[in-house]
Amino acid sequence: MKYMSSRGLESGLTFEQVLFSGYARDGGLYFPESIPTLSKEDLEEWSKLTYPQIVERVMGKFIGEEDIPQQDLSRLIGQAFQAFKDPETPIKIAELKGGLKVAEMWHGPTLAFKDLALGVVGQLYNYFLDKAEKHMTVLIGTSGDTGSAAIHAVRGLQWVDVVVLLPHGRCTTIQELQMTTVLEDNVHNFAVDGSSDDLDVPIKAVFAEPDYVAKHNLCSINSINWARILVQISHYFYCYFQLAEKIGDPVEIVVPTGACGNIASGYVAHTMGLPIRMVAAVTPNDIVHRTLQTGDFSLSPVVLQTWATAMDIQVPYNVERMVLMACGLDTARVKTLMAQFDKSAGTKIPDDILATIRKVVVDSVCIQNEEMISTLKRCKAENGYTLCPHTAVGVAFHYSTKSSLPQVVLATASPDKFPEAVREAGVQPADNPAIEALFHLPTRCDNMGKHADWEALLRLKIEEISRKHSS
Repeated sequence: MKYMSSRGLESGLTFEQVLFSGYARDGGLYFPESIPTLSKEDLEEWSKLTYPQIVERVMGKFIGEEDIPQQDLSRLIGQAFQAFKDPETPIKIAELKGGLKVAEMWHGPTLAFKDLALGVVGQLYNYFLDKAEKHMTVLIGTSGDTGSAAIHAVRGLQWVDVVVLLPHGRCTTIQELQMTTVLEDNVHNFAVDGSSDDLDVPIKAVFAEPDYVAKHNLCSINSINWARILVQISHYFYCYFQLAEKIGDPVEIVVPTGACGNIASGYVAHTMGLPIRMVAAVTPNDIVHRTLQTGDFSLSPVVLQTWATAMDIQVPYNVERMVLMACGLDTARVKTLMAQFDKSAGTKIPDDILATIRKVVVDSVCIQNEEMISTLKRCKAENGYTLCPHTAVGVAFHYSTKSSLPQVVLATASPDKFPEAVREAGVQPADNPAIEALFHLPTRCDNMGKHADWEALLRLKIEEISRKHSS
Protein backbone atom coordinates (compact mmCIF):
# COMPACT_ATOMS: atom_id res chain seq x y z
CA MET A 1 0.00 0.00 0.00
CA LYS A 2 1.32 3.44 -1.00
CA TYR A 3 0.05 6.86 0.00
CA MET A 4 -0.55 10.21 -1.68
CA SER A 5 -1.59 13.76 -0.87
CA SER A 6 -5.28 14.53 -1.30
CA ARG A 7 -4.25 17.44 -3.55
CA GLY A 8 -1.95 15.39 -5.77
CA LEU A 9 1.56 16.80 -5.24
CA GLU A 10 2.94 13.68 -3.54
CA SER A 11 2.45 9.99 -4.23
CA GLY A 12 4.16 6.66 -3.72
CA LEU A 13 4.79 7.30 -0.02
CA THR A 14 5.17 4.51 2.53
CA PHE A 15 3.09 4.11 5.66
CA GLU A 16 6.08 5.11 7.78
CA GLN A 17 6.45 8.36 5.83
CA VAL A 18 2.82 9.41 6.34
CA LEU A 19 2.86 8.28 9.97
CA PHE A 20 5.59 10.81 10.68
CA SER A 21 3.90 13.68 8.87
CA GLY A 22 1.33 16.39 9.46
CA TYR A 23 -0.18 18.19 6.51
CA ALA A 24 1.16 17.23 3.10
CA ARG A 25 3.54 19.63 1.36
CA ASP A 26 0.69 20.99 -0.79
CA GLY A 27 -1.50 21.62 2.24
CA GLY A 28 -3.54 18.47 1.68
CA LEU A 29 -3.99 15.34 3.78
CA TYR A 30 -2.37 11.97 3.21
CA PHE A 31 -4.53 9.11 2.01
CA PRO A 32 -4.00 5.62 0.54
CA GLU A 33 -3.72 5.43 -3.23
CA SER A 34 -6.44 2.76 -3.21
CA ILE A 35 -8.93 1.39 -0.69
CA PRO A 36 -9.05 -2.41 -0.28
CA THR A 37 -12.47 -4.04 -0.40
CA LEU A 38 -13.82 -6.95 1.62
CA SER A 39 -16.14 -9.75 0.55
CA LYS A 40 -19.14 -10.92 2.53
CA GLU A 41 -17.07 -13.96 3.48
CA ASP A 42 -14.38 -11.64 4.89
CA LEU A 43 -17.02 -9.85 6.94
CA GLU A 44 -18.39 -13.16 8.22
CA GLU A 45 -14.91 -14.14 9.36
CA TRP A 46 -14.16 -10.78 10.96
CA SER A 47 -17.46 -10.81 12.86
CA LYS A 48 -16.07 -13.55 15.12
CA LEU A 49 -12.96 -11.56 16.13
CA THR A 50 -12.23 -9.55 19.26
CA TYR A 51 -11.84 -5.80 18.98
CA PRO A 52 -8.00 -5.85 19.01
CA GLN A 53 -8.08 -8.58 16.34
CA ILE A 54 -10.34 -6.41 14.17
CA VAL A 55 -7.88 -3.52 14.59
CA GLU A 56 -5.07 -5.85 13.47
CA ARG A 57 -7.01 -7.01 10.39
CA VAL A 58 -7.99 -3.46 9.37
CA MET A 59 -4.48 -2.10 9.82
CA GLY A 60 -3.01 -5.08 7.99
CA LYS A 61 -4.99 -4.05 4.90
CA PHE A 62 -3.16 -0.70 4.80
CA ILE A 63 0.28 -1.61 6.20
CA GLY A 64 2.46 -4.09 4.34
CA GLU A 65 4.79 -6.66 5.88
CA GLU A 66 7.67 -4.56 4.58
CA ASP A 67 6.49 -1.73 6.86
CA ILE A 68 5.58 -3.71 9.97
CA PRO A 69 5.70 -7.53 10.09
CA GLN A 70 2.37 -8.99 11.21
CA GLN A 71 3.84 -10.41 14.41
CA ASP A 72 5.14 -6.99 15.41
CA LEU A 73 1.84 -5.30 14.51
CA SER A 74 -0.07 -7.77 16.69
CA ARG A 75 2.26 -7.11 19.61
CA LEU A 76 1.99 -3.31 19.29
CA ILE A 77 -1.81 -3.42 19.20
CA GLY A 78 -1.90 -5.71 22.22
CA GLN A 79 0.33 -3.32 24.15
CA ALA A 80 -1.84 -0.35 23.21
CA PHE A 81 -4.99 -1.81 24.76
CA GLN A 82 -3.39 -2.84 28.04
CA ALA A 83 -4.25 0.61 29.40
CA PHE A 84 -8.00 -0.12 29.04
CA LYS A 85 -10.24 -1.56 31.73
CA ASP A 86 -10.99 -4.55 29.48
CA PRO A 87 -8.26 -4.90 26.82
CA GLU A 88 -10.22 -7.46 24.79
CA THR A 89 -13.49 -5.49 24.78
CA PRO A 90 -12.64 -1.78 25.06
CA ILE A 91 -16.02 -0.75 23.55
CA LYS A 92 -19.20 -1.60 25.47
CA ILE A 93 -22.71 -1.37 23.96
CA ALA A 94 -25.32 -0.04 26.39
CA GLU A 95 -28.87 -1.08 25.44
CA LEU A 96 -31.42 1.42 26.76
CA LYS A 97 -35.16 2.02 26.46
CA GLY A 98 -36.86 2.78 23.17
CA GLY A 99 -34.24 0.97 21.11
CA LEU A 100 -31.50 3.43 22.07
CA LYS A 101 -28.07 1.80 21.89
CA VAL A 102 -24.95 3.66 22.94
CA ALA A 103 -21.43 2.48 22.04
CA GLU A 104 -19.30 3.42 25.05
CA MET A 105 -15.95 4.17 23.45
CA TRP A 106 -14.49 5.89 26.50
CA HIS A 107 -13.14 3.10 28.72
CA GLY A 108 -9.50 4.09 28.15
CA PRO A 109 -7.04 5.99 30.33
CA THR A 110 -8.35 9.51 29.58
CA LEU A 111 -12.05 8.53 29.35
CA ALA A 112 -12.40 9.56 25.69
CA PHE A 113 -12.77 7.65 22.44
CA LYS A 114 -9.49 9.08 21.17
CA ASP A 115 -7.63 6.69 23.49
CA LEU A 116 -8.68 3.85 21.16
CA ALA A 117 -6.64 5.26 18.28
CA LEU A 118 -3.92 7.25 19.99
CA GLY A 119 -2.71 4.39 22.16
CA VAL A 120 -1.99 2.46 18.96
CA VAL A 121 -0.42 5.48 17.23
CA GLY A 122 1.91 6.01 20.21
CA GLN A 123 3.07 2.39 19.92
CA LEU A 124 3.66 2.85 16.18
CA TYR A 125 5.78 5.94 16.81
CA ASN A 126 7.89 4.19 19.40
CA TYR A 127 8.36 1.14 17.14
CA PHE A 128 9.84 3.05 14.21
CA LEU A 129 11.78 5.60 16.27
CA ASP A 130 13.37 2.95 18.46
CA LYS A 131 14.58 1.05 15.40
CA ALA A 132 16.06 4.21 13.90
CA GLU A 133 17.25 5.69 17.23
CA LYS A 134 15.71 8.94 16.08
CA HIS A 135 13.87 11.66 18.00
CA MET A 136 10.60 13.27 16.90
CA THR A 137 8.49 16.20 18.08
CA VAL A 138 4.70 15.87 17.83
CA LEU A 139 2.65 19.08 17.44
CA ILE A 140 -0.98 19.00 18.50
CA GLY A 141 -3.80 21.51 18.45
CA THR A 142 -6.67 20.28 20.59
CA SER A 143 -10.26 21.27 21.27
CA GLY A 144 -10.28 19.10 24.38
CA ASP A 145 -9.81 15.34 24.35
CA THR A 146 -7.15 14.84 21.66
CA GLY A 147 -4.46 16.56 23.70
CA SER A 148 -4.88 14.47 26.83
CA ALA A 149 -5.18 11.19 24.91
CA ALA A 150 -2.06 12.00 22.87
CA ILE A 151 -0.11 13.02 25.95
CA HIS A 152 -1.00 9.77 27.68
CA ALA A 153 0.00 7.79 24.58
CA VAL A 154 3.54 9.23 24.45
CA ARG A 155 4.30 10.43 28.01
CA GLY A 156 7.73 9.29 29.12
CA LEU A 157 8.70 7.82 25.73
CA GLN A 158 12.41 8.15 25.01
CA TRP A 159 12.17 9.17 21.37
CA VAL A 160 9.15 11.51 21.40
CA ASP A 161 8.41 15.00 22.70
CA VAL A 162 4.86 16.36 22.43
CA VAL A 163 3.85 20.02 22.19
CA VAL A 164 0.15 20.66 22.82
CA LEU A 165 -1.69 23.92 22.11
CA LEU A 166 -4.98 24.02 24.03
CA PRO A 167 -7.67 26.75 23.97
CA HIS A 168 -7.51 28.22 27.47
CA GLY A 169 -10.95 28.53 29.05
CA ARG A 170 -12.64 26.69 26.18
CA CYS A 171 -11.86 23.17 27.42
CA THR A 172 -13.49 21.91 30.59
CA THR A 173 -11.39 22.17 33.74
CA ILE A 174 -10.97 18.40 33.78
CA GLN A 175 -9.83 18.26 30.15
CA GLU A 176 -7.26 20.97 30.84
CA LEU A 177 -6.03 19.24 34.03
CA GLN A 178 -5.63 15.94 32.19
CA MET A 179 -3.04 17.76 30.07
CA THR A 180 -1.37 20.20 32.44
CA THR A 181 -0.86 17.76 35.34
CA VAL A 182 1.41 15.55 33.22
CA LEU A 183 4.90 16.65 34.24
CA GLU A 184 7.14 14.29 32.26
CA ASP A 185 10.02 16.11 30.57
CA ASN A 186 8.78 15.17 27.08
CA VAL A 187 5.40 16.90 27.54
CA HIS A 188 4.98 20.63 26.76
CA ASN A 189 1.63 22.46 27.05
CA PHE A 190 0.64 25.93 25.86
CA ALA A 191 -2.63 27.56 26.93
CA VAL A 192 -3.68 29.71 23.96
CA ASP A 193 -5.93 32.74 24.29
CA GLY A 194 -8.11 31.75 21.35
CA SER A 195 -10.28 29.00 19.87
CA SER A 196 -9.15 25.58 18.73
CA ASP A 197 -9.31 26.81 15.13
CA ASP A 198 -7.14 29.82 16.03
CA LEU A 199 -4.40 27.67 17.49
CA ASP A 200 -4.29 25.48 14.37
CA VAL A 201 -3.00 28.49 12.42
CA PRO A 202 0.58 28.55 13.84
CA ILE A 203 0.75 24.76 13.63
CA LYS A 204 -0.23 24.76 9.96
CA ALA A 205 2.27 27.59 9.29
CA VAL A 206 5.09 25.50 10.73
CA PHE A 207 4.09 22.42 8.72
CA ALA A 208 3.99 24.54 5.56
CA GLU A 209 7.83 24.67 5.59
CA PRO A 210 9.09 21.23 4.56
CA ASP A 211 12.73 22.05 5.33
CA TYR A 212 11.86 23.19 8.85
CA VAL A 213 9.69 20.10 9.41
CA ALA A 214 12.53 17.83 8.26
CA LYS A 215 15.19 19.66 10.28
CA HIS A 216 13.24 19.30 13.54
CA ASN A 217 11.53 15.95 12.81
CA LEU A 218 7.98 17.27 13.28
CA CYS A 219 4.71 15.41 12.87
CA SER A 220 1.10 15.59 14.04
CA ILE A 221 -1.09 13.15 15.94
CA ASN A 222 -4.40 14.97 15.25
CA SER A 223 -6.83 13.37 12.84
CA ILE A 224 -4.75 15.23 10.26
CA ASN A 225 -2.60 12.11 10.64
CA TRP A 226 -3.72 9.15 8.53
CA ALA A 227 -2.79 6.67 11.29
CA ARG A 228 -5.54 8.14 13.50
CA ILE A 229 -8.10 7.62 10.75
CA LEU A 230 -6.81 4.12 10.09
CA VAL A 231 -7.19 2.87 13.65
CA GLN A 232 -10.64 4.45 14.01
CA ILE A 233 -11.98 2.46 11.04
CA SER A 234 -12.21 -0.49 13.43
CA HIS A 235 -14.90 1.25 15.55
CA TYR A 236 -17.33 0.83 12.70
CA PHE A 237 -16.61 -2.82 12.01
CA TYR A 238 -16.96 -3.68 15.68
CA CYS A 239 -20.20 -1.75 16.19
CA TYR A 240 -21.64 -3.17 12.98
CA PHE A 241 -20.96 -6.75 14.09
CA GLN A 242 -22.69 -6.08 17.44
CA LEU A 243 -25.86 -4.74 15.79
CA ALA A 244 -26.38 -6.50 12.45
CA GLU A 245 -28.90 -9.34 12.62
CA LYS A 246 -27.07 -10.98 9.74
CA ILE A 247 -23.96 -9.96 7.84
CA GLY A 248 -24.91 -7.83 4.85
CA ASP A 249 -27.84 -6.08 6.52
CA PRO A 250 -27.41 -2.29 6.85
CA VAL A 251 -26.81 -0.57 10.19
CA GLU A 252 -27.10 3.14 11.04
CA ILE A 253 -24.39 4.81 13.12
CA VAL A 254 -24.92 8.27 14.63
CA VAL A 255 -21.62 10.11 14.96
CA PRO A 256 -21.08 13.22 17.12
CA THR A 257 -18.96 15.24 14.72
CA GLY A 258 -16.29 17.93 15.02
CA ALA A 259 -13.27 17.82 12.72
CA CYS A 260 -14.80 14.80 10.89
CA GLY A 261 -11.94 12.41 11.67
CA ASN A 262 -14.23 9.78 13.11
CA ILE A 263 -16.87 10.07 10.40
CA ALA A 264 -14.16 10.01 7.70
CA SER A 265 -13.00 6.71 9.22
CA GLY A 266 -16.53 5.39 8.89
CA TYR A 267 -16.56 6.53 5.27
CA VAL A 268 -13.44 4.43 4.64
CA ALA A 269 -15.10 1.45 6.32
CA HIS A 270 -18.13 1.88 4.05
CA THR A 271 -15.88 2.09 1.00
CA MET A 272 -14.20 -1.14 2.11
CA GLY A 273 -17.61 -2.82 1.89
CA LEU A 274 -19.12 -2.42 5.36
CA PRO A 275 -22.90 -1.86 4.91
CA ILE A 276 -23.30 1.12 7.22
CA ARG A 277 -24.92 4.47 6.80
CA MET A 278 -24.02 7.39 9.05
CA VAL A 279 -25.60 10.47 10.56
CA ALA A 280 -23.45 13.50 11.47
CA ALA A 281 -24.65 15.15 14.68
CA VAL A 282 -23.13 18.60 15.26
CA THR A 283 -23.30 21.60 17.60
CA PRO A 284 -24.22 25.17 16.54
CA ASN A 285 -20.73 25.21 15.00
CA ASP A 286 -22.60 23.76 12.06
CA ILE A 287 -20.26 23.82 9.05
CA VAL A 288 -20.51 20.03 8.58
CA HIS A 289 -24.32 20.16 8.76
CA ARG A 290 -24.47 23.00 6.23
CA THR A 291 -22.05 21.20 3.94
CA LEU A 292 -24.06 17.98 3.98
CA GLN A 293 -27.41 19.71 3.56
CA THR A 294 -26.55 22.31 0.91
CA GLY A 295 -22.90 21.94 -0.15
CA ASP A 296 -22.03 25.22 1.60
CA PHE A 297 -18.54 24.43 2.92
CA SER A 298 -17.75 27.83 4.42
CA LEU A 299 -16.53 29.16 7.72
CA SER A 300 -18.69 31.09 10.14
CA PRO A 301 -17.17 34.28 11.57
CA VAL A 302 -16.75 32.88 15.10
CA VAL A 303 -16.41 29.59 16.93
CA LEU A 304 -19.29 29.32 19.40
CA GLN A 305 -18.77 27.86 22.85
CA THR A 306 -21.09 24.98 23.71
CA TRP A 307 -21.37 22.26 26.31
CA ALA A 308 -19.77 19.89 23.79
CA THR A 309 -16.38 21.62 23.95
CA ALA A 310 -14.43 19.04 21.93
CA MET A 311 -16.73 19.74 18.95
CA ASP A 312 -16.36 23.52 19.07
CA ILE A 313 -14.55 23.98 15.76
CA GLN A 314 -15.15 25.61 12.38
CA VAL A 315 -12.50 23.87 10.24
CA PRO A 316 -13.45 20.19 9.82
CA TYR A 317 -10.38 19.32 7.79
CA ASN A 318 -11.37 15.68 7.22
CA VAL A 319 -14.18 16.81 4.93
CA GLU A 320 -11.32 16.93 2.41
CA ARG A 321 -10.79 13.18 2.76
CA MET A 322 -14.51 12.51 2.29
CA VAL A 323 -14.56 14.68 -0.83
CA LEU A 324 -11.54 12.75 -2.12
CA MET A 325 -13.33 9.42 -1.66
CA ALA A 326 -16.56 10.74 -3.13
CA CYS A 327 -14.86 11.90 -6.34
CA GLY A 328 -13.06 8.60 -6.88
CA LEU A 329 -9.66 9.80 -5.55
CA ASP A 330 -9.50 12.54 -8.20
CA THR A 331 -6.84 14.72 -6.55
CA ALA A 332 -7.12 17.42 -9.23
CA ARG A 333 -10.74 18.11 -8.30
CA VAL A 334 -9.86 18.18 -4.61
CA LYS A 335 -6.98 20.58 -5.26
CA THR A 336 -9.27 23.01 -7.12
CA LEU A 337 -11.95 22.91 -4.44
CA MET A 338 -9.56 23.32 -1.52
CA ALA A 339 -7.65 26.13 -3.23
CA GLN A 340 -10.93 28.04 -3.32
CA PHE A 341 -11.62 27.17 0.33
CA ASP A 342 -8.14 28.27 1.45
CA LYS A 343 -8.42 31.52 -0.49
CA SER A 344 -11.96 32.53 0.45
CA ALA A 345 -12.69 30.54 3.66
CA GLY A 346 -15.41 28.78 1.75
CA THR A 347 -16.40 26.85 -1.35
CA LYS A 348 -19.40 25.03 -2.82
CA ILE A 349 -19.17 21.24 -2.92
CA PRO A 350 -20.28 20.19 -6.44
CA ASP A 351 -23.65 18.46 -6.63
CA ASP A 352 -22.29 15.13 -7.88
CA ILE A 353 -19.75 14.89 -5.06
CA LEU A 354 -22.31 15.92 -2.45
CA ALA A 355 -24.81 13.35 -3.73
CA THR A 356 -22.18 10.62 -3.42
CA ILE A 357 -21.30 11.66 0.14
CA ARG A 358 -25.01 11.70 1.05
CA LYS A 359 -25.28 8.02 0.07
CA VAL A 360 -22.93 7.29 2.99
CA VAL A 361 -23.59 10.14 5.43
CA VAL A 362 -27.31 10.06 4.84
CA ASP A 363 -28.39 12.76 7.27
CA SER A 364 -27.16 15.43 9.64
CA VAL A 365 -28.56 17.38 12.54
CA CYS A 366 -27.55 20.54 14.41
CA ILE A 367 -28.25 20.40 18.14
CA GLN A 368 -28.40 23.58 20.21
CA ASN A 369 -27.02 23.95 23.73
CA GLU A 370 -30.45 23.73 25.36
CA GLU A 371 -31.28 20.49 23.54
CA MET A 372 -27.99 18.90 24.65
CA ILE A 373 -28.99 19.52 28.25
CA SER A 374 -32.61 18.45 27.82
CA THR A 375 -31.42 15.24 26.12
CA LEU A 376 -29.02 14.54 28.97
CA LYS A 377 -31.88 15.08 31.44
CA ARG A 378 -34.32 12.88 29.50
CA CYS A 379 -31.89 9.99 29.13
CA LYS A 380 -31.17 10.04 32.85
CA ALA A 381 -34.86 10.16 33.73
CA GLU A 382 -35.86 7.35 31.36
CA ASN A 383 -32.87 5.05 31.81
CA GLY A 384 -30.91 6.09 34.90
CA TYR A 385 -28.07 6.55 32.39
CA THR A 386 -25.85 9.63 32.18
CA LEU A 387 -24.52 10.95 28.86
CA CYS A 388 -21.68 13.34 28.18
CA PRO A 389 -22.80 16.46 26.23
CA HIS A 390 -21.09 15.26 23.03
CA THR A 391 -22.92 11.94 23.14
CA ALA A 392 -26.14 13.83 23.92
CA VAL A 393 -25.79 15.54 20.53
CA GLY A 394 -26.07 12.10 18.91
CA VAL A 395 -28.80 10.83 21.23
CA ALA A 396 -30.86 13.95 20.45
CA PHE A 397 -31.01 12.74 16.84
CA HIS A 398 -32.21 9.32 18.00
CA TYR A 399 -35.00 10.95 20.01
CA SER A 400 -36.12 13.12 17.11
CA THR A 401 -35.90 10.68 14.19
CA LYS A 402 -36.81 7.02 14.46
CA SER A 403 -34.77 4.76 12.18
CA SER A 404 -36.04 1.59 10.56
CA LEU A 405 -32.54 0.16 10.81
CA PRO A 406 -30.58 -1.10 13.81
CA GLN A 407 -28.98 2.08 15.15
CA VAL A 408 -26.18 2.93 17.57
CA VAL A 409 -24.95 6.29 18.84
CA LEU A 410 -21.19 6.60 19.31
CA ALA A 411 -20.44 7.82 22.85
CA THR A 412 -17.26 9.81 22.52
CA ALA A 413 -16.44 10.56 26.16
CA SER A 414 -17.37 9.66 29.72
CA PRO A 415 -19.86 11.96 31.45
CA ASP A 416 -17.39 12.03 34.37
CA LYS A 417 -15.28 14.48 32.34
CA PHE A 418 -18.14 17.00 32.04
CA PRO A 419 -19.63 17.55 35.51
CA GLU A 420 -20.67 21.12 34.63
CA ALA A 421 -22.98 19.93 31.85
CA VAL A 422 -24.26 17.05 33.98
CA ARG A 423 -25.17 19.43 36.82
CA GLU A 424 -26.80 21.81 34.33
CA ALA A 425 -29.17 18.94 33.50
CA GLY A 426 -30.03 18.55 37.18
CA VAL A 427 -28.05 15.32 37.47
CA GLN A 428 -25.54 14.60 40.22
CA PRO A 429 -22.12 13.70 38.71
CA ALA A 430 -20.76 10.31 39.70
CA ASP A 431 -17.76 10.13 42.00
CA ASN A 432 -14.58 9.33 40.09
CA PRO A 433 -11.47 9.15 42.29
CA ALA A 434 -9.08 9.41 39.33
CA ILE A 435 -10.67 12.68 38.23
CA GLU A 436 -10.91 14.03 41.77
CA ALA A 437 -7.17 13.41 42.18
CA LEU A 438 -6.41 15.76 39.26
CA PHE A 439 -7.48 18.76 41.33
CA HIS A 440 -4.73 18.05 43.86
CA LEU A 441 -1.83 17.60 41.45
CA PRO A 442 0.73 20.24 40.44
CA THR A 443 0.38 21.67 36.95
CA ARG A 444 2.75 23.00 34.31
CA CYS A 445 1.75 25.08 31.30
CA ASP A 446 3.07 28.04 29.31
CA ASN A 447 0.82 30.79 27.97
CA MET A 448 0.22 32.16 24.49
CA GLY A 449 -1.52 35.49 25.09
CA LYS A 450 -3.91 37.16 22.67
CA HIS A 451 -1.30 39.65 21.42
CA ALA A 452 1.71 37.30 21.44
CA ASP A 453 3.33 35.90 18.30
CA TRP A 454 2.08 32.33 18.63
CA GLU A 455 4.06 31.01 15.71
CA ALA A 456 7.29 32.49 17.10
CA LEU A 457 6.63 30.97 20.54
CA LEU A 458 5.92 27.59 18.97
CA ARG A 459 9.13 27.70 16.95
CA LEU A 460 11.14 28.65 20.03
CA LYS A 461 9.83 25.57 21.84
CA ILE A 462 10.49 23.33 18.84
CA GLU A 463 14.07 24.59 18.54
CA GLU A 464 14.66 24.22 22.27
CA ILE A 465 13.57 20.56 22.09
CA SER A 466 15.81 19.96 19.07
CA ARG A 467 18.84 21.43 20.84
CA LYS A 468 18.23 19.23 23.86
CA HIS A 469 18.17 16.06 21.75
CA SER A 470 21.10 17.00 19.53
CA SER A 471 23.47 17.69 22.41
